[in-house]
Amino acid sequence: MKKKVVLYKSIPEQYQRQLEQHFDLQVFDGVNDSNRSEFAAALADAQGAIGASVEMPPQLLQSASRLEALSTISVGTDQFDLDYLAKRGIPLMHTPSVLTETTADTVFMQIMCAARRAVELSNLVRDGKWTKSIGEEYYGVDVHGKTLGIIGMGRIGYAVARRAHLGFNMNIQYCNRSAHQEADQVLNATRTEMETLLKTSDFVCVMVPLTAETERLIGQAQFALMKSSAIFVNGSRGKVVDESALIEALSQGQIRAAGLDVFEVEPLPGDSPLCKLDNAVIFPHIGSATGETREQMVACAVDNIIAALQGDLSRNCANRHLLNGTQTKRNA
Repeated sequence: MKKKVVLYKSIPEQYQRQLEQHFDLQVFDGVNDSNRSEFAAALADAQGAIGASVEMPPQLLQSASRLEALSTISVGTDQFDLDYLAKRGIPLMHTPSVLTETTADTVFMQIMCAARRAVELSNLVRDGKWTKSIGEEYYGVDVHGKTLGIIGMGRIGYAVARRAHLGFNMNIQYCNRSAHQEADQVLNATRTEMETLLKTSDFVCVMVPLTAETERLIGQAQFALMKSSAIFVNGSRGKVVDESALIEALSQGQIRAAGLDVFEVEPLPGDSPLCKLDNAVIFPHIGSATGETREQMVACAVDNIIAALQGDLSRNCANRHLLNGTQTKRNA
């Protein structure tokens, strides 16, 4: 008998068929108020679930007594309680490697757009206000040769640093729990304390996962340490930054500009002060939003749930370190 799996996101047909070959599949095209109770009932009878963009708190999963594995079509895991899942012995699979380069492209685009005021000046042209040669009041700043400070030198952080140093001759410094040998050797990067990084970087990019320890990691005190000419980029999750403190720093000229693809509340409300600030480059959470990468994420997540329900947690298990034992195989 096939195991039951709940698919709660629309995916390309070929990957849905792949799931149907392995599982008794129940499909939801997203989850909303109208089908939330039906979704909860489906989970209660399922061994697995795969999808994205739905909060999966313990209250929702408590009645899912048969659940053996979850697979999220994302690298982020903040919609899940990893400790709760680990206590129940439920692995959470994610897609950490397939979106690294695309997300790094997006982060570096934010750096460039904020430095050269690209969105602001594009709107100037669109609004019919480009009536003479651009003067000093619209000048941007150079990126090449500047110092980039990265808070969190993981896969994406290193990919951004590689673009910055090898492509733009930027000096790289970073704050991380441990030294990043490849960054040190290949990019001549310097590991430093956060306070020093904030005080001395021309561009500050935060690239940490959202956890209890990193929530509001960057706030009023951190913005106060930055140069008034500094450009800040959030390449992690919205709640890593105190948004009200960021708005204040941008409004008061405490920092020069910011590039943001993530926010405390998403979608960003249209009446957010960020929407009115010319020195805030804001995108609708497009970090991995290319056709190629999104398809690779789906393919990875599908492979993940198939492997996990066969007892194989050797790749892409986000909470493996919290599960009892760290063996490659787990009895399903």
